[in-house]
Amino acid sequence: MSELLLREGEAGVVTLTMNRPDQFNALSEELLAELQTALDGIAADASVRAVVLAGAGRAFCAGHDLKQMRANHDKQYMQRLFRQCGRLMTTITSMPQPVIARVHGIATAAGCQLVASCDLAVAADTARFAVSGINVGLFCSTPAVALSRNMGRKQAMEMLLTGDFIDAAEAQRRGLVNRVTKPDALDEEIARLAASICAKSAAAVRLGKQLFYRQLEMGLDAAYQAASETMACNMMCEDAAEGIDAFMAKRKPEWQGR
Repeated sequence: MSELLLREGEAGVVTLTMNRPDQFNALSEELLAELQTALDGIAADASVRAVVLAGAGRAFCAGHDLKQMRANHDKQYMQRLFRQCGRLMTTITSMPQPVIARVHGIATAAGCQLVASCDLAVAADTARFAVSGINVGLFCSTPAVALSRNMGRKQAMEMLLTGDFIDAAEAQRRGLVNRVTKPDALDEEIARLAASICAKSAAAVRLGKQLFYRQLEMGLDAAYQAASETMACNMMCEDAAEGIDAFMAKRKPEWQGR
């Protein structure tokens, strides 16, 4: 990996750390590209069971690199940049492995979008969240896509219209993060969560994650049809047979790992 993105791996869990601490891990074109390449590679690697996305320094991620954006004040550039960012967010959703945001500091604008796009998020109680583009005359339209899919519409709209920060406890109440802990317990809490995921059938996790996001965009009848087909396919997997047999025999299942 480059200096912009650090990678560590242990026991099926890969941690990607955005490494622009002096810029509060702002999402430059280059960092977006590094993240995209890393996640594309991980998606194709069956040995990776979960991903943790973290930030170096004091912040998780302060959003887009505004200096870089101002230096390239051209509509076509902006279109490419936001498409690049959108592709990254949809990759997080579509890749087979669950992605956990490790939020220890501020997550603003596209950084808050990144938290919302991750499957799970664990935050230190010192973390703060905002979609603050409105404060500089820019409605956070792309972060609104992910934010509105994580919390109630009025709660999301309030954040988007005011640009105000919310703390970690409020973010948990609104559904933006799963767990809140003390800063010195953040890694331990994430390790527990990742270990719980890694202990499950990879096939079931893969099928379930794919269906979860797909059915959200459907009507009720179509959602049940898609879910029924996924359940039927899941039942045909070796892991499902093994899991049910193990449950009835009161023993630990031995997953195939695929």
